[in-house]
Amino acid sequence: MIPSDPIDTFHQEARELLDQLEHVLLDLGDRPHDQSLIDGAFRVMHTIKGSSAMFGFDAVAAFAHQFETAFDRVRKGRSGASPALIGVALASKDHILRLIEEPGAEGGAEILAELERAVETAGAPSQAAAPETPASQPGLQTWRVEFRLPQDALVSGANPLLLLDEMRDLGECEVTAVTDAVPPLDRLDPDICHIVWRVVLSTRRPREAIEDVFMFMRDDMDIHIVPADFTHTSSHSTHTSGDSTHTSREARMDHCEVDFVKNTAEKPAPLGRPAVNSSGGGGDRTGAAPSPSHPMRRKEDREAGASLRVPAERLDELMDRVGELVIAQARLNQIASASSDSGLKTIAEELERLSSGLRDTTMGIRMVPIGTIFGRFRRLVYDLARDLNKDVEFVTSGEETELDKTVIERLADPLVHVIRNAVDHGLESPADRIRAGKPAKGTVRLAAIHAGGEVAIAVTDDGAGLDPVRIRAKAEEAGLIAADAKLTEAEVFQLLFLPGISTARQVTSVSGRGVGMDVVKRTIERSLRGSIDLATTPGKGTTMTLRLPLTMAIIDGMLVRVGDGRYTIPLSAVEECVELPPAIDLRASGRSFLNIRGSLVPFLRLRELFKTTAPADHFPKVVIVSSGEFRVGLVVDQIIGNNQTVIKSLSKLHAGLKSFSGATILGDGTVALILDIPHLVTFGQAFEERLRRRAA
Repeated sequence: MIPSDPIDTFHQEARELLDQLEHVLLDLGDRPHDQSLIDGAFRVMHTIKGSSAMFGFDAVAAFAHQFETAFDRVRKGRSGASPALIGVALASKDHILRLIEEPGAEGGAEILAELERAVETAGAPSQAAAPETPASQPGLQTWRVEFRLPQDALVSGANPLLLLDEMRDLGECEVTAVTDAVPPLDRLDPDICHIVWRVVLSTRRPREAIEDVFMFMRDDMDIHIVPADFTHTSSHSTHTSGDSTHTSREARMDHCEVDFVKNTAEKPAPLGRPAVNSSGGGGDRTGAAPSPSHPMRRKEDREAGASLRVPAERLDELMDRVGELVIAQARLNQIASASSDSGLKTIAEELERLSSGLRDTTMGIRMVPIGTIFGRFRRLVYDLARDLNKDVEFVTSGEETELDKTVIERLADPLVHVIRNAVDHGLESPADRIRAGKPAKGTVRLAAIHAGGEVAIAVTDDGAGLDPVRIRAKAEEAGLIAADAKLTEAEVFQLLFLPGISTARQVTSVSGRGVGMDVVKRTIERSLRGSIDLATTPGKGTTMTLRLPLTMAIIDGMLVRVGDGRYTIPLSAVEECVELPPAIDLRASGRSFLNIRGSLVPFLRLRELFKTTAPADHFPKVVIVSSGEFRVGLVVDQIIGNNQTVIKSLSKLHAGLKSFSGATILGDGTVALILDIPHLVTFGQAFEERLRRRAA
C-alpha cells in the first residue's frame, strides 16, 4: 500500500535510492573502471536531486547537486574512482540521509570540500590536475529543444521550472512558453499541463547531458532535440512518446519573439490531492485522468503493478487472524471426528483444505529473501576494514534464501556482532598474515542455505582461529570458571558467549569490552528459537553457524503426551520415532543410549526432566530429534499425532523456562507447551559428555 502522504513516499523511496547508491559505490570500489557503475551512481544521485527539490528538501537538492557536479568529472573520465573518492562518496550518501531525516544537519561543507580534494587527486596526475580549458572541452554548440510534459505531470509532482533550471546549468539558454494549447478559462483543468516549452541552448556539454535532464519522464513525454542549424528532417531529432521513439515530424522549430511563462511559480499539487475544476460550475474536464504514479517510481513498476507496499503490521494482523482460523479449524476437526454426521465431516475436511492453503499463502507473503539484510553488511565490513587498517574481501552467497520477515528483523543485530568479531578478532593484520604465509587480504564469507526445516547462516573467516588456552585464561581472569575446572574444548569455546568475555588484546572503538556475543546467543536461542554452532581450525579460521527456524508464526508439530501433559515437538526437528526397549527402560541409572542402526544416540526421559508423577505408559516411545549435527532421543509416553501449531509467546513470568520456546492452543482449548529442541539437544550433548568423562 502506497502511503497517502507524499512526503512519506519520498522518505521511503529516498532511502531505497540511497541504499542502491551505497551498493553501487561499494561495487565501484571493487571495479573502479566499470563505466556502467559510474553512470549508475550518477543517475541515482540525479534522481535524488530532482525529487528532493520537487518535495521542498532544498538542502538535500543543493548538496546532491554539488555531489553530482564533482562526480560528473569521474563520469567523463577526468578523474578516477579512487578508494579515497569512494570513502567520501559514502560519507556524502550518509549526510544526505541525515538531511532527509534531520533537516538542518551540519557537516555538508566539510564533506563537499573533501569530495573536491578526492576528485582532484584521483586518477593519473596529468588528468586529475589539468584545468578545464575550452580547448579540452567539446566545442560550443547550440541546440533547439522542444518538450511537452505528460498531462498528469503536475499531479505527479513534476515542476517544469526545475527542468528549465537544470538546462540553464548546462549553458546559456532562451526559454519560450508556447500557450497555444491552453484552453479557455471555463474549460481549464489546473491539474493538466498544457504548455509546450521551447529552449535554445548553447552548451559545451554533449547531447546526452540534455537527455539526462528528462531521464525520469522521457518515456511518457514528447521531446525534440536537434542542433540549431538543423533545417531538414533528420534522424537526429528524437521524439519520445510512451515506449516508442521515432523521427520528428517537425523539421524546424520556429523561434517565438516573446518569452512568456504563465503561472509557473506556483507549486504543483501534492500527490493524492483530488483535482479541482477551476470553472467552479462543473464544467467538462479535459485530458486524461491524473495518474497516481510518482516521479521516483520506476517505469516498470507503473506498467506492471506487480508489487504492492503493505505495512508490516497489517501482515502481522493477517497472520494472527490465520492463526485463530487454524485453531478454530482444529476444534471443528475434533468435533467432526466424534460425530457421525457425514455433512459435518465434509465441511470440516473442506475447511481444513482451505485453511491450510490460506496458511501457506500467508506464510509465503511473510517470507523475505535474506539478501535484503546482506547488503547492509557490505558497508559494515568496508568501514571496519578502513578503521582497523585491514584489507578484507567480503563474499556472500545464498541471498535468495527466504526467511520469515520477523526472523530477518531480529537477525540483523546478531549478525552485526558476529561479522564485527570476524573482522576484528578473526582476521590478522596484513603483516601478520604475510608472516603466516597467507595473502595480505583476509576473507569473510556470509552464506545462507536451507537445511531441512531451518536455515543455516554461516559466517566464516580465514583468520588465525580460536585459541582455547587464551579463552580459558580470560574466563578464569573474569572469575567465570574455577582454575581447576575440567572443561572440554567445545565447552571452552562456549565461554565466548558469556558476558564479559573478550579475547581482544586491547579495547578499541570496534570491540574488546566483552559485550556482544552473549547478546547474540540470547537473541538466537531465546528470541529466535535457534542454535549456534562454532567450528575452528588453528591457523585456518573460524566458522560460526546460526541455525534458525523458517518461521515464527505457524509450524507443523508432533503432539506427544508425557504423563498428564501434552507437548508439541516442531516436526522439522523430528528424524524418526522408535519404541524404547523394555530392558533399557528398566535400567533407571547408567548409560542412557540407544543403538540406532549402529549409531549411539543419547536419550532423555522427559518424565524425569518434567518431574511427572502420573503413572508411566507400558510402551514408551522415543522421538529422535536433531539440531545441527547433534541428535538426541526424547522418551514420551504417547505419540498423539501431527497438527498445525500456532505459536504463542510465553509470558514474562515463564520466560526463564529454557526447555520451552512457546505454547499453542489445541483443538479442545487446552494448552500444549512447545519444546525447545536446541536446548534439549544441548542438554543431551552435555549429558553424554559427563557420562564419557565419568567412564574415563
